[in-house]
Amino acid sequence: MTPPPEEQRLLRTVPSEGDAALLAEVVELRAINEQLGRALASREAIDQARGMVMALAPCSSERAWDLLVDVSQHCNIKLRDVAAALIATTKDRRLPEPIQRELRRALGRLHAADRR
Repeated sequence: MTPPPEEQRLLRTVPSEGDAALLAEVVELRAINEQLGRALASREAIDQARGMVMALAPCSSERAWDLLVDVSQHCNIKLRDVAAALIATTKDRRLPEPIQRELRRALGRLHAADRR
């Protein structure tokens, strides 16, 4: 990840080697912090979608997770995007056709496994 321009400027103008190392560490920690923030936001959406699947199926939390991962992999769409699309249906948005089709298939596989 490339540091923002103001951090790049600071990296070039830092007088001592120790200060440069400290600034580089700060830049790295900021990047990690941003990544963790995005991961937490994605996780919240995924957990909400998991709850929706649990209500639809009904199934355990683990099976709902597996189902969402399965849909994500078969559609070649990131899990967080599948979750966001599912959540958007609560706001009268239509589930994209590939996700809708694969979700139907995954739910069918889930119910078939339960009947065994």
